[in-house]
Amino acid sequence: MKATIHYYDIGDYLSQQDKLKIVKNFKSIVNLPFVELQPNKEGDWINERNESFDSFIPLAPEKKFDLKTQSFFNTYAIGVATNRDAWVYNFSKTEIEKNMQQMIAFYNQQREDFLIAKQKNPNLDIEDFIDTDATKISWTVNLKKDLEKNKINELKKSEFNLGYYRPFLKQNYYFDKTFIERPGINPKLFPNPKLKNLAICLTGMGASKDFSVTLTDSIPDIQVIMNGQVFPLYYYEERQKQTQTKMQFDAPESGTSEFVRRDAISDFILDQAKERYGAAPSPSGRAGVGKEDIFYYVYGLLHSPTYRETFANDLKKMLPRLPLLEDVRDFWKFSKAGRELADLHINYENQPTPAGVIVIHNPLTITDIMKSLSEDELKYIDYRVDKMRFPKKDQKETIYYNSRITIDNIPAKAYEYVVNGKPAIEWIMERYAITTHKESQITNNPNDWSEEVGNPKYILDLLLSVINVSLQTVDIVEGLPKVEF
Repeated sequence: MKATIHYYDIGDYLSQQDKLKIVKNFKSIVNLPFVELQPNKEGDWINERNESFDSFIPLAPEKKFDLKTQSFFNTYAIGVATNRDAWVYNFSKTEIEKNMQQMIAFYNQQREDFLIAKQKNPNLDIEDFIDTDATKISWTVNLKKDLEKNKINELKKSEFNLGYYRPFLKQNYYFDKTFIERPGINPKLFPNPKLKNLAICLTGMGASKDFSVTLTDSIPDIQVIMNGQVFPLYYYEERQKQTQTKMQFDAPESGTSEFVRRDAISDFILDQAKERYGAAPSPSGRAGVGKEDIFYYVYGLLHSPTYRETFANDLKKMLPRLPLLEDVRDFWKFSKAGRELADLHINYENQPTPAGVIVIHNPLTITDIMKSLSEDELKYIDYRVDKMRFPKKDQKETIYYNSRITIDNIPAKAYEYVVNGKPAIEWIMERYAITTHKESQITNNPNDWSEEVGNPKYILDLLLSVINVSLQTVDIVEGLPKVEF
């Protein structure tokens, strides 16, 4: 039986109460101004895609590491999914090491006990044996497979790194692939801290949040941007080092390797850009377009409000496709803006306090207990943060950093920079708070980071920096060319 679908759009981002109120105001459902829906060729009933989107060049290749791909990038990745964030991420490297040592010791004991139990009962199922106490271990599919294989695990101190966990939030990170459920190909993008790279992180297909984009120079979590897809400037191929004697090449030394850097921007898109733009010099006077220029062009264009509004429905259902703009001047404007945004978003920790923003710092009251502390210890107490907050929900020109420090006169414009569903400033407020994970009971304390990097003011300086980053980002985005797609 053929059905007819009638639809009325009451708007996005409304509460259940607001939706019911709108329907109630029509008195009867028959008074709603329904429209009859018909699907387009892609099967979209609502939020239909824009036909011109398909005419653009895809960002992602159909097959990763395809050097003949006709896309902007020849590879891409999905952000890391650990499935045990509380254990492998922490502001304190000391805490991660302690937590992981305890979990690995418990795992190895379970491994030994399971081996003995299997000898008595060969049909014993692992699910009926393992201890699932979440304060001792976080089991995942792959770790259970290790147990079944009788694999011994140990803490590898070489695997401690920095990870990009949420927008403008780096944390210490234990990146041993044994304890990372879905590492993807990220080890090819960021093999070790000495090998530099940049990667554009953008919203994955099917995300419930609006399209968003940011940039990182370290391993990104899958939720830096919701269901995050990662497009790198480079990737690295690992190969064994060869040792040369006077007479011959010996076999590779055990445990030694070197990395060869490869471009992730495709040769195809470089040839297309050269064909379209010729040898037109960049604004800096350098002749011709290069792969870095294209990378920053992508980052700039993905910030275009016009692009994001025009293709909002497409970006919810597909990875981005982009044009090479006809006017070479527009190409260079987007590339220049993308480079400026990249520098700003990578160096977000080092921006000065924006003009006009006021920091009110009331003196610390020294109690008898605190008199035994050193001057340095008192500084850390003075800048300690528990949970930043606004005076009222809609009073955002002021932030209470702690009981003694207030940031005031924050421009409303700063909150216009939204990344992954909320203003960048509010990511700092939300994430730089002392939290305890419900299941594992692991505490994550941002003040530990301040102490480990030796900067009592780190969190306060970071908040002020991100206010500045937000203001500058809004200015750059407002200055992007207005292009019709």
